[in-house]
Amino acid sequence: MKIDYPIRLNSYLAKSGFGSRRACEELIKTGRVTINMKRVHEMGTKIEADDVVMVDDVLAEPSEKTYYFALNKPRGYVCTNYDPNERLYARDLITIADNNLLFHIGRLDKDSSGLILYTNDGQIAQKIAHPSSEIEKEYAVMTKETVRRADMEEALRGVYIDSNKPYVIKRFDIKSKRWVSITLTEGRNRELRKIFSYFGYTVERLVRIRIGSIKLGDLSEGRYRSVTKSEIAALLEGENT
Repeated sequence: MKIDYPIRLNSYLAKSGFGSRRACEELIKTGRVTINMKRVHEMGTKIEADDVVMVDDVLAEPSEKTYYFALNKPRGYVCTNYDPNERLYARDLITIADNNLLFHIGRLDKDSSGLILYTNDGQIAQKIAHPSSEIEKEYAVMTKETVRRADMEEALRGVYIDSNKPYVIKRFDIKSKRWVSITLTEGRNRELRKIFSYFGYTVERLVRIRIGSIKLGDLSEGRYRSVTKSEIAALLEGENT
């Protein structure tokens, strides 16, 4: 990953594995970033090649290589890279030397499993995660109760739960009495769990099986694989199947 200096601080941090550019802006706003031992809060700050940048006393150094991985996250693992109340981190399952540079794209909560993408490329992460990309995410959901088609059809039209913006699914396919495939494009926080709870269902398993054109396939739980640049390009071009 070639760096052209001077470079904006949020981009520099993203290329150093501290998250998307938007996430890195939050690090700057909250005073967690220093340049040459001086704390900074300005978004437009630019970095020169010989500047020393640190986040919470951790040195920020851009990697010369970009990484893209697909991980089959098991239940019980968290996607965040640090939480004092947790001990099982999904990123730790990706055993490469530059593991510390990786961050997740999008959300997959602790109780859910399946496909999640990791990278150190903040620019690509921003494009994939941004709602305007409308990249499909497909999930297999198992409920304790029998799934009613009428409920899923109502979810297609949208349901109001905790805000003035409805929760809407794009597509569904009932596989059996208790298994249903759901496709989303937005992916708000715990969206599917909220929708199923709204209709009175108990979710027993929630597995993400596809992100755009990238599928979970036969990737074993807890395992990961490299994602090629052509796969990333297809994902951003909107190839969903």
